[in-house]
Amino acid sequence: MRDLYIHEEWTRRFTDLVDKHLKFSKEENFLYVNAGTGNHAFALREKMDKNTALFAKCESDDALRIARDKAIALRSDVDFSTIRFEDDAFDSVLVDASFVRPAELQELIADAVRVARSGAQVAVFLPVMGSFGEIFSLLWEVLFNEDLGEHGATAEAIVNALPTVSAVEALAAGQGLSNVKVHTANEIFEYENGAAFVSSPLVADFLLADWLESLNEQEKERVIEKLAQLIDAEDGTLTFRFSVKAAMVTGEKV
Repeated sequence: MRDLYIHEEWTRRFTDLVDKHLKFSKEENFLYVNAGTGNHAFALREKMDKNTALFAKCESDDALRIARDKAIALRSDVDFSTIRFEDDAFDSVLVDASFVRPAELQELIADAVRVARSGAQVAVFLPVMGSFGEIFSLLWEVLFNEDLGEHGATAEAIVNALPTVSAVEALAAGQGLSNVKVHTANEIFEYENGAAFVSSPLVADFLLADWLESLNEQEKERVIEKLAQLIDAEDGTLTFRFSVKAAMVTGEKV
């Protein structure tokens, strides 16, 4: 599913930002963390010096299997590894945190910094505060009306969990990165109606699955049904759009 739907609909919005702002030199080795099924890792490999060794870690066994099959088919030398890398091992580290829960972000950045050498470039891309506002306002209304999620407290917790740009900068600096910079881009997602929105793989299997995890299955079904209805009631014959503020933070390991 991630290979067929999520890469083009979601991940590419972030990797376009990476491609625009991340610069390469003649790194001896490069690590890509949370590389999915390898699409972006293969594309980056083509831009790098031929002597650079590119390692990639996948989020799941299924993604790893698909990525390795692709590498064989493409005759690519991207190394999809499963080992735990040593400290101070890489000249550059890139992390896809676009689906990482905000509470896990600090640990993820800390581990990326751990495996980077002194002076190495570390980059992380993720959504930040200012994303999903159109969804959250409707989700809060549904949870409140249905007397679920502690009268909307669940929705408020989701909103407040997303880090601000300044918080991401501070987090990166706090983990030992200098010359910290953040690049952002506003991305628009559009759906024909409420039903199309709640049934899309990105929303149904990734976003809502995470946001509504505290509810039981019957409650989730109620919320999703009411959310689709509310979208159509609010927007009428118009398409439904929501925005995501994509960000990439970069820095150098001290």
